[in-house]
Order: sequence, then structure tokens, then C-alpha cells
Amino acid sequence: MKMGFVTDSTADVPAEVARQYGIEVVPALVNIAGKSYADGVELSREDFYTRLPGLKPLPTTSAPSVGSFRVCYETLLKSGVDQILSIHLPNALSGTYNAARLAAQDFSQQVKVLDSGQLSLGVGFQVILAAEAAARGAILDEVLALVESIRQRVRVAALLESIEYVRRSGRVSWATAMIGGILRLQPLVELRYGLVHRLGQARTRLQGVERLVETLHSWGPLERLAVLHTNAEAAARQLLEEVKSLAAVPPLLVNVTTAVGTHVGPNGLGFAAVPVAR
Repeated sequence: MKMGFVTDSTADVPAEVARQYGIEVVPALVNIAGKSYADGVELSREDFYTRLPGLKPLPTTSAPSVGSFRVCYETLLKSGVDQILSIHLPNALSGTYNAARLAAQDFSQQVKVLDSGQLSLGVGFQVILAAEAAARGAILDEVLALVESIRQRVRVAALLESIEYVRRSGRVSWATAMIGGILRLQPLVELRYGLVHRLGQARTRLQGVERLVETLHSWGPLERLAVLHTNAEAAARQLLEEVKSLAAVPPLLVNVTTAVGTHVGPNGLGFAAVPVAR
């Protein structure tokens, strides 16, 4: 049985990895001043983050259409794929999962849609490790068990320059409640099972990075690691040098896609990691 893999652009799967394993990436949409742009296709991340603080009103995001998923699945199945795994960011955060699920109904049991509970490389690692396993000859049940194991273990945490973008997204209830108390502080957050949790806050960037690294160390030995940033490459590379020895394979360095960055703002730093199974 030949397996195919689909995700969306918010998974931050590097283009070279997607090409290597034949992972299809359906772009989300970023809406700026009444015009929609295909995430990862029509927007430069560097240019977007540079412009973001001055954009009024702030951009919004939209899920890919049901039709775009339908075309993707149909193309893969016509190419000789027997079974498709389509893995996406949480239903609690976006309509992407539901759009993929509705499209999958047209293909009987050949397309299985999974809610990753995560975003960025928290989704991406589930897709990448599944595709790697299939390339080694794993059967469908083995790949599904692997994805579930990774979903239970994968962690994503970040230091944000400001709470303002998270607050305006409307997706995090505590962000509005806390705005008066931490407006001038840099929040540390973690995404778990589709919910954004507040880990604390830092008064300075240095203090925040130290807390972030402490959090990463607390996760224990790592199977996979990615250093994430929103147009803060110099700081991210410095962070990468500090933590790269914690991972079993060389970590990824990823400038987070615009559809995610819209809701977290520029100059964010973070990690996505898969701790070793215990």
C-alpha cells in the first residue's frame, strides 16, 4: 500500500523535507487590507513580519477551502496513492481540520484526517516522522500508532515580544483577562492539545530566553527539535547553538509561517520538540 501525506502551511514543514517525502502542503490564507494571500506562496515571511506592526487593521487568517483539499486528495489518489493521512492544526484553533474532514468524505475510507492538537512544527513533526516511517516500509496501522505517540509527546513553547497579537486573535481567553497586568511584559506560552497555556512572563528578553531554555531542558532528551522564530533569525541562530546538543538529530531552524505569525507577532522565539518516548 502506497501512502500519501497532506498537511497545511501552518505545519511549517520545510520545503526540502516536503519534496523529499512527497508531503503535500495546502496553503492557508492571510487576509491583508481586503486581499487574500496564499500562505507560504504569495507572501515573503521576512517582508510580512517587517510590515506587520504597521498594518492597520491587523491581518486575519482563513482556513484553506474544502475544494482545495478535495483537489489535493484527488490528485494524490490519481497518482497511485492508496491511502492518505491528512494532519492539521487543532479544530479548536482553526477551521482547517473541518475543511479537510469535509473534503475527505468524497473519498470513502481512502483519506484519514487527524487533528494534531498542535501548530507549527508541533504539527510538522507528526507529518514528517509519519512520512519517514512509511518510506521505511511501515504499514498504515504502524504509522497511525506512531503519529498518536508523537501527538502525545510533542511540545511547543514560545516567548512572545508582546501579548497584543495573541489578544487580538480572540483565540485565547486569558490573554484578554491578563492584558492590564502584563502589557509591558513578554509572555511565555505553550500549546497543548489545541489550547494555549500561559507559562509565565518575563520583564526582559534575556530573562525570557533563559526561562524558555529551562523549559526545553525540562522536557528531557529529545528525539526531534526545531528552533522557531518570527523574523528573529540572529537570536534564533544563537539559541540553536546553545541547545542543539539536546537533540538526537540536527535541529531545524524555522521562520514561522505568516498564518501563525499573524497571531503571535514579530520577534517571537520558541521551540517545537519531540521528547524521547519513555
